[in-house]
Amino acid sequence: MITKQPASSLPTKTPKCRYDASASKSSSKTTLLEIYFANALPPVGLSSLVESLLDSRVYSHYQSLPDPTDKVLATYIWIGGSGEDLRSKTKVLTDFKDKVELKDLPVWNYDGSSTKQAPGRDSEVYLNPVRIFKDPFRRGKNILVLCEACLPDGKLTPIPTNTRRHCVDVMNRAKSNKPWFGIEQEYTLFHLDDANRPLGWPKNGYPGQQGPYYCSVGAENAFGRRIVESHLKACLYAGVTMSGCNGEVMPGQWEYQVGPCEGILSGDHLWVSRYIMQRVCEDFGVRVTFDPKPIPGDWNGAGCHTNFSTLQMREENGYTEIKNAIKRLEAKHDEHISVYGEGNERRLTGKHETAPITKFSAGVANRGASIRIPRTTAFEKKGYFEDRRPASNMDPYKVTAKLVQTAVLDE
Repeated sequence: MITKQPASSLPTKTPKCRYDASASKSSSKTTLLEIYFANALPPVGLSSLVESLLDSRVYSHYQSLPDPTDKVLATYIWIGGSGEDLRSKTKVLTDFKDKVELKDLPVWNYDGSSTKQAPGRDSEVYLNPVRIFKDPFRRGKNILVLCEACLPDGKLTPIPTNTRRHCVDVMNRAKSNKPWFGIEQEYTLFHLDDANRPLGWPKNGYPGQQGPYYCSVGAENAFGRRIVESHLKACLYAGVTMSGCNGEVMPGQWEYQVGPCEGILSGDHLWVSRYIMQRVCEDFGVRVTFDPKPIPGDWNGAGCHTNFSTLQMREENGYTEIKNAIKRLEAKHDEHISVYGEGNERRLTGKHETAPITKFSAGVANRGASIRIPRTTAFEKKGYFEDRRPASNMDPYKVTAKLVQTAVLDE
C-alpha cells in the first residue's frame, strides 16, 4: 500500500517524471492510474481510490492462483465477547476432494483472552462447527463455517456469551409449531476515514431532509448501492436465505431481509449475513455499523424488525392465535426490551416510525406501534405479525428464542 511520506523524506526539488501536468490539459483521457505509473515517485496524497485499485490488482493476482485439488480452505466464524463483534480465522483442510460435510470438520480453538471470553491464565476456547456455507470470497470448494464457542471441558459446554445453545433448546421444544422468522436487518454505511460521516453526507453540515432516500434511485439519493448489490449476490452464493434489500429512510442507510427461516436457521443465517456484509465493506474500504441510532437528532434509527409466525397462525382462522400471542407479548414487554439490543432507548422514542420504549402497542399497518399487523393478515385472518422493537444490533438468537418462549411456549 502507498503511504504518505513524512515531510523530512520528501525531495527538495521536484522530481523529473514522464508526466507533464500542463500536457494533461490537452488530453481528457489521462487517468489517475496513468499518472501514477508514469511517475518514479508517487504523488503525495494519492487518492484512496487509486490505492484501493492498486491493492485489488495485486490481490487478484494471488487469488487467481489455482487451489490444490485435495485441499479446502475453511473460514471458522464465531461471535466475540461483546456479543456483537464477529471473528474468523482460516483452517486448511487436507484430503478433501469432494464436498465437505459438517461431520468432517474438526473442533478448533482460539485465544479467548483476546476476545474477552476467557482469562489469560486459561485462555483456550473451543470452536464447534454448526453450519456450513459456501465461501463467496475464495469460491471454489472453500467454505464458511459458523461455530459455537465452547469450554474445553470435553463436553463442549457453551461459554457464557454463547447464546445459540439456549436458542437451539427453545426451538427444539417448539419444533411442532414450525416457527418462521423473517428479519429485516438495517445498517448504516460510513466513510472509513471519517467516523462521524455516513456515506453520501457532506463533509460539513447535513444532507437534505429525509424523504427522497427510501427505496431511492439516482446518484443524488442512493449512496453505496454497489456494496448493497455485492452483499446480496455474495449471500445468495453462500446459501444465505435472502428475500430482498432496499434503501432506507436516512441517507447512507440500507436494509436487507433474511428469511423466511425456520427455528435456529434464522439466527445462523443472519449472523453469517452480517459477516459477509463486513467482509464486503472491507473490500470497498467502507465501514458498516449496526448501531441503532448512528446519527442523533431528527434522523431515523436502525432496527431489526422481526416478522414471526407459527404453523397455527398461518392456517385458517390463525388470527385468533396471533391476537393471543400479542397479548402475551404485551405482558412481557420489559423482558423483551431487555434482550432486544444495546442502545435501543436512543431509537425507540415514539418518533421516526417507532413506539416509545416504555409503552407497548399494536395496530394494523401501524409503523408507529410495537407490533405491526399487516393488512393482508387482518384481511385473510391468518398470516404473521412484525415485532418492530428489536434494534439493528440485536442478537437474533436472543430475540427469536424470546419470541418463541413468550408467544408459543408461554414461558
